[in-house]
Amino acid sequence: MNGICEVYGGIYLIGGSDITHSADCSVYLVDCGKDTLVLIDSGAGPSYNLLVDNAESLGFNLTNLKALILTHKHVDHIGGAAKFRKNYGCKVIAHELDAKSIEEGERFLTGAEAYGIILEPCPVDMKLNQPETRITFGQLQFNLIWTPGHTPGSISVVVDVKGKRVLFGQDIHGPLIPAWGADIGKYRESMKKLINQKADILCEGHFGIYQPADKVKKYIEGYLRQYSR
Repeated sequence: MNGICEVYGGIYLIGGSDITHSADCSVYLVDCGKDTLVLIDSGAGPSYNLLVDNAESLGFNLTNLKALILTHKHVDHIGGAAKFRKNYGCKVIAHELDAKSIEEGERFLTGAEAYGIILEPCPVDMKLNQPETRITFGQLQFNLIWTPGHTPGSISVVVDVKGKRVLFGQDIHGPLIPAWGADIGKYRESMKKLINQKADILCEGHFGIYQPADKVKKYIEGYLRQYSR
């Protein structure tokens, strides 16, 4: 990916390592209708202003940003969260097992120390603690699925949009670093769970967008095999 684009049906890629900042994960903005926007992850932090500019260049008013879903606690996904919450009043959502590191701005387990980034602590307004949590924003229902492995509190997001199932599977590729809380056994179970979602489109955390469904399945199965050796 070398620029912002519409992935499908009101889902936009607005940030990433080759779009906004070398440390950024892929950042997705979802237009849910009814003047409601949802952000999936927030980049590493230094790119905050550029992410805002990119969203506005698409014609969106971020005063309509209702929620920021943080898929896990690593700094490349959460670094901009505090600024989005402070400036737009959006609700920050994360799993309770990763929430403490996010709220404390902890440096080791978030990878902030490794990245050399100062992480601003961010309150988590909604702490998930169920295998699946369904939340409606605007005209869309978001299914937030607990998929531990990469981190204890990793979540994946599934949204059905205009006849297609879109999976935000941030960091399916890993890495699995035990010192950062990774668990290969839980990762394997999580990947099987994602395959069972039968998604038509995969929005991955760093390595692009995959479609149709057979390519999504093949991508996930490839990493499942890699981490089963």
